[in-house]
Amino acid sequence: MPRLNLPTVGGGLETYSTSAPRDFPVGVIGDLPRIAYSAVHVVNDPSADNDPWVDTAIDWDATIDYRRHIWRLGLGVAEAMDTAQRGMGLDWTTSLELIKRSVEAAKDFDGKALVACGVGTDHITPDPSLRIDDIIRAYEEQMEAVEAAGGRVILMASRALAAAARSPDDYVRVYSRILGQLREPAILHWLGEMFDPALEGYWGNADHMAAMDTCLEVLSANAAKVDGIKISLLDDEKEIAMRRRLPDGVVMYTGDDFNYPDLIAGDAEGYSHALLGIFDAIAPAASAALQAMARQDMATYHDILAPTVPLSRHMFKAPTRFYKTGVVFMAFLNGHQKHFTMVGGQESARSLQHLAELFRLADKAGLLQDPDLSAARMKALLTVHGVDG
Repeated sequence: MPRLNLPTVGGGLETYSTSAPRDFPVGVIGDLPRIAYSAVHVVNDPSADNDPWVDTAIDWDATIDYRRHIWRLGLGVAEAMDTAQRGMGLDWTTSLELIKRSVEAAKDFDGKALVACGVGTDHITPDPSLRIDDIIRAYEEQMEAVEAAGGRVILMASRALAAAARSPDDYVRVYSRILGQLREPAILHWLGEMFDPALEGYWGNADHMAAMDTCLEVLSANAAKVDGIKISLLDDEKEIAMRRRLPDGVVMYTGDDFNYPDLIAGDAEGYSHALLGIFDAIAPAASAALQAMARQDMATYHDILAPTVPLSRHMFKAPTRFYKTGVVFMAFLNGHQKHFTMVGGQESARSLQHLAELFRLADKAGLLQDPDLSAARMKALLTVHGVDG
């Protein structure tokens, strides 16, 4: 197996030998026992003549090919979400083009490819002077565009609403108005401030449990228009507490990239489905684990997912919003794209030491499917950083 020199915490180098990858299935047989969406990244076009920190350039072929990879594994695609750098390099105009292309590509899977699409307010600038009606209109504009493209809606948290809301009642008003207009039930996404500091105090309260009361009020009043709620608070106890209070017919989608194996497995009182950024990076393992669950082989389920948790906790460590760098690096290491560049130049958001540890943890989880290719690409990155790998 390949050997290379990786940076250590003390500033030195250690010789690291890769291990054999795990043999994960390349497809899926039968139905999975949980709905499992992967929030997927976009592939930058590094050959575009643009200013990467300012302009967006997408390699559309590679981006859609990656979604086909996710669908072949039996996972759904959560499109144009924060993993795709939505609002952090990916603007609304490009997001809508991405949504249209994904919805069209999903048709090749004879109705078996799940795709749900982010609807937000990121085409308006957050400002305390905004009126609530301005935010409603912004949501409506994106909702109508996504539904016209044939997409199911994920109602994303709004920075503009967080900036302009004066009380929990403003959240109730906005969400009730938008949900009431939907053609099909939506997934709501409560994204915590650890993912986006601009969303602190969402639902009108900085205390998550008090905020949860407002969110549940919205869900209960509009249950017929709600498929489920995804919460991304990185706190399993809060997710379980909310899961047990959901109205009939509304499901929980875990967004907890720290505690997902147990939350998906569930307990005597219920379980969570999944809508996870980490499922982009560990898609073959996620699919294999859920197939084991379908066979009622929970030992294999946990055996597959347990070593992915240290990788995920490292990838999503604070500042959590930079986790997308690790997601794209994993796609590069596994040959799903030819380069390690990102929209907005975000490949620079994590250190070489961080990426070296990500390499180690991915290898230990059996996720480097071609160790020779992965080691060669890691060595190339080391060389760029002046390290003899």
